[in-house]
This record gives sequence, C-alpha cells and structure tokens, in this order.
Amino acid sequence: MRSLDRKMLRDLWHLRTQVLAIVVVMSCGVATFVMSNSILESLERIRAWYYREYAFADVFVTLKRAPDALASRIGEISGVSKVDTRVLTVVRLEIPTMTEPATGQLISLPSRGESGLNRVFLRAGRLPEPGADSEVAVSEAFATAHRLQLGGSLEAIINGHRQALLVVGIALSPEYIYEIPVGGLLPDNRTFGVLWMDRQTLAAAMDMTGAFNNVTIKLTGPRDEASVIRDLDELTAQYGGLGAYGRADQQSHKFIQNELNELRNMSVVAPTIFLCVAAFLLNLVLSRLISTQREQIAALKAFGYENHEIAWHYLKMALAAAVLGSLAGTVLGVYLGRGMTQMYTKFFHFPRFEFELPLRVVVIGWLISSLFAALAVWTSVRRAMLLPPAEAMRPEPPASFRKTWLESIGVVLTRSSATKMILRQISRTPRRAILSTLGISLAVAILILGSFMQDAVDYLFDAMFRLSQRYDVNVALVEATSADAVHELQQVPGVLACEGYRAVAARIRFAHHHRLVPVQGYVSQLDLLKLIDRQRRTVDVPASGLMISAELAKILGARLGDELTVEVLEGKRPTKRIRLTSTIDDFAGTTAYLQQQELCDLLDEGLSISGAFIAIDPGAESEVYGRLKEMPGVAKVVISRSTRDSFRRTVAETIRRMRLINLIFSCVISIGVVYSTARISLAERSRDLATMRVLGFTRHEVAWMLFAELGLLTLAAIPIGSAIGYGLAWTMIKAADPELFRLPLVVEFDTYLFAAGVVLMATFFACALLRHHIDRLNLVEVLKSRE
Repeated sequence: MRSLDRKMLRDLWHLRTQVLAIVVVMSCGVATFVMSNSILESLERIRAWYYREYAFADVFVTLKRAPDALASRIGEISGVSKVDTRVLTVVRLEIPTMTEPATGQLISLPSRGESGLNRVFLRAGRLPEPGADSEVAVSEAFATAHRLQLGGSLEAIINGHRQALLVVGIALSPEYIYEIPVGGLLPDNRTFGVLWMDRQTLAAAMDMTGAFNNVTIKLTGPRDEASVIRDLDELTAQYGGLGAYGRADQQSHKFIQNELNELRNMSVVAPTIFLCVAAFLLNLVLSRLISTQREQIAALKAFGYENHEIAWHYLKMALAAAVLGSLAGTVLGVYLGRGMTQMYTKFFHFPRFEFELPLRVVVIGWLISSLFAALAVWTSVRRAMLLPPAEAMRPEPPASFRKTWLESIGVVLTRSSATKMILRQISRTPRRAILSTLGISLAVAILILGSFMQDAVDYLFDAMFRLSQRYDVNVALVEATSADAVHELQQVPGVLACEGYRAVAARIRFAHHHRLVPVQGYVSQLDLLKLIDRQRRTVDVPASGLMISAELAKILGARLGDELTVEVLEGKRPTKRIRLTSTIDDFAGTTAYLQQQELCDLLDEGLSISGAFIAIDPGAESEVYGRLKEMPGVAKVVISRSTRDSFRRTVAETIRRMRLINLIFSCVISIGVVYSTARISLAERSRDLATMRVLGFTRHEVAWMLFAELGLLTLAAIPIGSAIGYGLAWTMIKAADPELFRLPLVVEFDTYLFAAGVVLMATFFACALLRHHIDRLNLVEVLKSRE
C-alpha cells in the first residue's frame, strides 16, 4: 500500500464519526434515488409489457347501440389498425356476505379463436365457455376482497333481470390496472369489481344480439389519433356515441401516468436535497483537515510528491465517503423499494410486479454521489495543490477577532460576555454559519414536505365528506325518468330525505379546445350535496348560464362571459351555445353545472332525473339497501360510508409510510449537520475552550459556549426551513395532474411545530454526543499545541 493511501486511511479513521455522519446523509440521498428510479423503471417496464402482450387499445368510445356492420366501416378509417367491438354494461351485484349493494362492470369476451383488444390475463381457472349463460371471470382484486373462489357464486341485476353467476375464472385486464368505476378517484374493491362474460350470452341478456355498445381501436401510429377520433365521432354520433377519447384520457392509464410523473419528480428533488447536505458536510470536514495539515502538505511536496498526487489524495478521501454512502444507500434503496412495491400492488394490478434493481440506476446513483463529493471538495483540494511549500510550513494566520457589524455601528446586543463571544464566533465564520443553517433548514423542510400531505388530506376529507357529501347513498338510474321518481324513493321506509339530479355526458368547446365532461343539473338549494371550493366555501349553481370547474376553464382558455358550445352526447344530442357565468375552484376532475330545469330544457324533456341523493336513518340501512336491490330501475348505488372508508384505508397507509421515512431522513440530516458543525467548531476552538477551563469556567459553562452557538443556528434554520418546506409542498401540488386532483396547499401550525420539535430534539441529541468530547479535553495537550 502506498504511503499516501495509509495516510488516507489514518485520516479517515481519525475523522470516523464525522465521516460516518457524511456517509449516512449521502446514503439517504442515494437510497431515495435508487428507490424512486427503480420503482419508476419497474412500473414503466411492466406496464409496457402488459400493454403490448395483452393488446391495450389506443382509442375508446361507448355508444347507445350500433349494428355489427358498423365495425367494418370503422375499420376503414385511415389510421385504424384493428377494431374490437364489445357489449358492456354496469350491473348491480349482490354478494352473500355483504348487505350493501355492489357495482360491477360487465364486459363481453370475444368468441373463441378471435384475438380481441384489452385481452384478459387468467390468474386462475378458465374463461367462460361460449353460450354458457351463467359463467363469468371476476377481477382478482374484487375476488380477493370477497374471498371468491373458483366455483363460487354471486347474483347480478342485468338489464332489470336477476341472474345467478358462477365464477369460473380470476382475471386481470390492462384496462383496469387501477380498478375504479367511471368517475371514481380511489379504488374500493369491496363495492366495485369487473366481470367478463361470453359475448353471445351478454348480448342476449342486454338485447344486443347483432349489435354492440363499445368500440376499442388499435392505431397504426400515434400521429393518427386526432384524425381517427374525429372520424369515429362522426360515424358513431347517430348511434348514441358518447365521444371517443385516446389512451391518455383512459381512466386507469391516466392514474398510473400521474403516479409515474410523481415518482419522476421525487427521483430528482429528494436526492438533490440529501446530496447537497452531504456535499456541505464534506466541504466542511475536508477544508478543516487541509487547513490543519498545511505542514504535512509542505513536507509531502518537499519529498517530491507532485501537486496532482496530493490533490488526488484528498479527492480520494471524499470519493471514499461517496462510495461508502453509495453502497449503504443502494442497500437501503432496495429495502425501501421493495416495501413501496408491496404498497403499489394494492393499488395497481399487474400479472406480475416485482421490484427490480437496474444496474444502470445503481451506476448513475454512484456517479452522481461521486460527482457531488468531488465538486464539494474541489476548492479546498485546489488550494492544497497550489499551496507553496514555504508558505505551508508557516501556521495559518490567526483569526481576526473584532466586534460584530451591529456592534460597530453602536447597537448593543447584550452585556453578557459569553453571549458576545458566541455572536462574534458566528460572525467570524459567516459562510459556515449560513451553510449549517441551510442544512438544518432542509431537515425542517423535509419534515414539512412529508407531513403536509396529512394536513391536505384531512382538509380534503372534511370538505368532501362533512361539508359537501351530506347524503348516505347516491343512486344512479338505468334511464332518466320523471322527477316524480324522487317521491317514490322517499316512500321507502328508512329514507329521511331524497333529492334528484340530472346528469349527461357532453363535449364542451371553446375556440379550438374541447373536453368530454359530465354536465350536472342541480336545483339551486340542495341540502344533501353542497358544491364546495378549495377554500371550503359553498358555491351555488348560477340561476342561469353555465358553471364549470376553474381547471376546465383554464384548459379551454375561457373566461367569464364567453359563450361555450355544449354538445350533449345523449338523447337527441342537442348543441347549444351557453354563456359561462361562473367557475368553481373544486378539488378534482373537470365538471360543468347547470340548473336542473335549464339542462332539461336543453334536452327538450320535462323535469327529469338520472339519479338521486338519499339520506338514511342509521337504524334502517339494511332495509333500505334491500329495497334498492329490488328496484330494476336502479343501475348503481354508491354508499358514502364505503367511499369514506376506502379513502381512509388507501390514503392513510401511503401517508403513514412516507411520513415515517421523512422523519428518519430529517433526523439524519439534523444530527449530521449539527454534529459535524460542532465537531469542527470544537476542533477550532479547543485551545480557547481549554483556556476557559484553566481560567475557572466549569465544564457546563464551556459546553454552553458551544451548544448555544448551535442552538442559535438551529433556531435561525427553523423559519427558513418552514419557508422552504412550504415551497416544496407547493411544488409537489403543482406537479400532480390537475385534471385528476387539485389538493389544497394546507400546512397546519401543528405541522410546523412538529417539524421544529423534531429538529430541536435531533440537535439536542447531537449535542449530547458531543458533550463527552468536551468533558475529555486534555487541557495540557491542547494548550501545548501550536494552535
């Protein structure tokens, strides 16, 4: 081993506690990089394979009813590679172990020998036999939630008729990787599932023999999408087409893509914070080491070592810390990545989804950490390289002690000598003080970033389920009917209140922009549903004109007073220009609102409803659910309590895990920065502190001189970190797809207190680690040193 290498190992061992702090912080940065990028690549790889092998479609459209002959005309559209027609319907399911009604999406399977699009993957069993009138394959998530086994049974209301179904297969589909009903936000596998049935059987049950009501298309190339959608809409309009849309707007794909975008942002922001802190600590330690080894550097040069050899010697010390941090970070990243993968399998349903560690991610992570380490110490290394031997043989000039700039202009900060010494020490090393404060503030910011999501979700939960959704059940009807149906529902024993609404699918146009959105028709004063904006204010549907989500107005480029073209995609498909009179800054989706009567007038029908909100006596839930199951006109029942429970169950676990990880990482940063700063300060001031001990200061008083300085830096970092954390939270909210979620930027005072408390406790712990170094100061040896 070369002598410089032996010297490097001795120096690393001498600085082992500080190097350990650097390694731990750097390992956190590499771990977050490895975790997020590995999961990102794993998700993208398995999704691409699943889409390719099981023929996920590029374009989708639902119709009222169209003859099979239309399929050939659709296939003639330029840009269309393959056409698959299906029959699908929403059905009510009755599960023996569940009193509440459940909803199923029933999808037809192509005849044997035909390779349709959106093919199913069989986890167990087989597909329904052609002509079998009771066999179905059930989605894996729904089967797991209800412990449905092969040979199990359930009942469905199909086209108003009750039918017993036999489970012959457990399946998955690329169309329902994220399994939620149309318009849903969170999965609830107890109340919603996907079922597949033979095409001939389902067509007969739906009176669709020789017809279809859904089309999926594979394109020859991505550039053809816009023209295919335009031509497809023209072809399907007379058959009740609800508007074609591309893969980017397909519900499951959109949620997965949003998650990938968030992972991509996480893979940049979090590692950058940790590696910047690690770089600061490396700079702090190596700068101090080089300044104390001036004579050694001079001796090495005198013995013939070249400048580049000395530079490489110190650079290797930084790279050694980077390698150790990268190694530990890779191991930690794999552990965290596997835990996150297990969590993702509860949301995203693939035939297989395992954590994979791409070599490319590891190599890039190690290179980035090494680059940060090299850049962090380059200035100090360059100084050592350029230091003339004659100058290096002399000790560094003593530090300049003088009044702070505030004292120099006559401002008396304190009469305490000890406090003056603390403030002057900070002013002597402003660069270190600023960087230490910034490092600690990043720990505060990470805690706020990890905790604010709980505040935002609590805020959203309160707005949605306490202020907005005051109903117990949302009932959707098979067909729109007279508003008199509200009185029929009110007569059900146990129903306390019932309010109807009308909803239609529409395309809203302004200039060259357009969107497919639901148009909701409400009366002015609904009691069971309140429209709430992100400031939790109640917003009423305007007496006339159109109200749309603020996000939809932004997408369309429309302002208040503009006339929007509303193309209704149901019934007689009327088109009308309606003035935009109001917007609502709501939490999710893109929706349009009209007065119920105005919407019915637009549809050229009397006052009608397509659904109703119901409030139920808590003691009569089972009876009400039973009556709703018996009503053939009820297509779907959404239970508010089930939605709340799903919200808590799915979101709470994710937040809890992320908050724990952020808590650990924040403590690592706090302790690492405070401990390293204090060790450097202790090394620089050991002679001063020893002198104070000789003059009669107690160990407690000497320790206070050092710890008070650290305390001031920590206190200064808390408000700075709070501001940085708020900014990171804002960035995270802006990075999410605004068409899916628009979380409010809410950071409660308790979150700031929590972040400050954790960092103060971490600072206290770091000071406790340092106390024994102060108590063990060898006064004689320190005072004999040249410093």
